[in-house]
Amino acid sequence: MTTSKHYPEGLLGKKLGMTQVFTAEGQSIPVTIIQAGPCYVLDVRGQEQHGYSAVQFGFEPKKNQRCSKAELGQFKKAGQGAFYHVKEVRCDAPALGWNEVGKEVTVSDVFKDGEIVDVSGVSIGRGFQGVVRRHGMKGQPMTRGTHEVRRHVGAIGCRKFPGRVFKGQRMPGRMGGDNVTVQNLQVVGVKPEENILLVKGGIPGARGSLVVIRKAVKK
Repeated sequence: MTTSKHYPEGLLGKKLGMTQVFTAEGQSIPVTIIQAGPCYVLDVRGQEQHGYSAVQFGFEPKKNQRCSKAELGQFKKAGQGAFYHVKEVRCDAPALGWNEVGKEVTVSDVFKDGEIVDVSGVSIGRGFQGVVRRHGMKGQPMTRGTHEVRRHVGAIGCRKFPGRVFKGQRMPGRMGGDNVTVQNLQVVGVKPEENILLVKGGIPGARGSLVVIRKAVKK
């Protein structure tokens, strides 16, 4: 039995923050404001030549003097200026009509009210953290002679067997800064004149960070 992966279309965006909207019944809904696009097609990956189908998007324009010569050569083919963010989105470009270099794709071309989406981003970095905050461990007893190690990890193995520390053992370390995808978020509103997408709930990343919004895979 063979299975084929499904890559739904999506856009690049920027997280602007959170607010709330009210329904006709007066119910408050927490939403995240995302500036979704406009994105410009910089290159197209084809199944025959590259082995997969994808679109390389450019998002958030920047001045040419801030680019290297290699970047300027990459942007020159599209003729839409330079961009801060360049990222591929796996999708069926010919079926969507996105196989024209330089084409502008806006939020209203991809998403509509009530749709379910997946949002990917890089979570906020928390630096080096202990096991209590990083993994939610209980820590050591508060009494019975415990000194200065109340938030330390307990035993991590045995000298006799296995005689080493297993890979993946939960330990103190760097927390956050990971690629995170939140699935099945509802689109509450689309404002095409402002390139704004309102998504119910929270999404990964800090304000101003890059996110990728795709149509949901597991509806």
